[in-house]
Order: sequence, then structure tokens, then C-alpha cells
Amino acid sequence: MRSARSIRYRRRRRKNKEGFNLNEPKKMNAEQMKARLWEDLKESRYRHTLGVADTAVHLAGIYHCDTEQALTAGLLHDCAKYMPDEDRIAYCDAHQVPVTDSERENLTLLHAKCGAIMAEEVYGVTDPQILHAIAVHTTGAPEMNLLDKIIFVADYIEPGRKEAPHLDELRALAETDLDLTVYRILWDTLEYLRAAGRTIDDTTQASLDAAGVRIQERKSDIDPSDR
Repeated sequence: MRSARSIRYRRRRRKNKEGFNLNEPKKMNAEQMKARLWEDLKESRYRHTLGVADTAVHLAGIYHCDTEQALTAGLLHDCAKYMPDEDRIAYCDAHQVPVTDSERENLTLLHAKCGAIMAEEVYGVTDPQILHAIAVHTTGAPEMNLLDKIIFVADYIEPGRKEAPHLDELRALAETDLDLTVYRILWDTLEYLRAAGRTIDDTTQASLDAAGVRIQERKSDIDPSDR
């Protein structure tokens, strides 16, 4: 059964013929974003969103990242979570965003790319780093900048998350080693998908491989004998 927010979301998205708002957006501040998200998300997803935003700001403080970028990306990372599945590919196509075969098989993955589009189109975000962090927060990316890593990790370890494996260990690790935390999350994610017989997006595997290389390069920098 659809929630009232999900129904309002669907109706709002269908204001014009294609269901996509192509008008110039007005830039929102954090409180305006929260008000819009409260309307569009289920209560549990909204609480998760606030948890991710708070965690992202905390990690940004530790790793010297812009806290406003972290707050905005954290708030908007799931803004397209309830876009109807049948709209997602068309939304990406309309904005010339490529869709992989894995994303076509598992449309829920597309909420990240759709979220990046919506962050710009609806919420007025123009910062490319924020948009990229939103776009890759689910699968990761082979090349991840600091903000990408913070949002990726915050989404996994936020205080409301209960079901993921090794959460206590990962939360502690995130305080001291962001790169290793990214690697461990990607590893656990792939292990879960394999065990569940779920489709694995090539980007997630490529992200794990790249994260592993970064860890090895860092180890070599610390201990030349490992080269």
C-alpha cells in the first residue's frame, strides 16, 4: 500500500506531460530542503536522511571537507527514492544520463542518478561535487573524491541503520580511516549481494577493485619494503 507521501510525490511529478519539471529551479536552503523532503519521503526514510546528513557533517569535520557540501549532499542523497520505477529510465534519458544494463535490471539503483538530476532540477543545486556524490552514493565509483566517500560511508553507518553487518566496527573505523571504511563497505555489500543471488552492478565491483588499489598504494607509501 502506498503511503500518502508517495502518492503526493507521484502526483507532483506528473504536473506536465512528461512528468518532469524542466523549469529553472529556485535554490533552496537546508530548512526548505527538509520541508520538501518531509512531503516526498516516508517518515522512516526522512529519519534516515537526517541521520545521513548529520553523519556526513560529522565526517566532514574530521576529514576537513566542506560541511555545507556534506549537509546538502546528505539531505538530498535519497530525494528520488520514491520516483516510480517506470519513470526512472525515462527521467535519465530526458537528461542524457547513461543507464547501465545492471541499472535496467535493478531499477532501484537508478534512484541515485535520478536524485542527482532532481537535486539540480528541483532543489537548485549547481555544485558538481554535490551532484556527483549523490549520483554515486549507492554503487560507489572507481574514482571517488572526499565528498563522495563521506556520503557513501554516511549512508551506510548513520545511527538509524540496524541491519547491515559489522556496523559497530565500521562506525569506529570511519572516525580514523575513511578509505579503508569505503573498502570494507563495498566488500560487505558485494558479499551480501552474492549470498542473496542479487544482480551485481559492474560499478560496485570496479569501485571495490579501485579502493583496494588505493589501500595497497597507501601501504606501499608507508612501508617501501612492500613494493
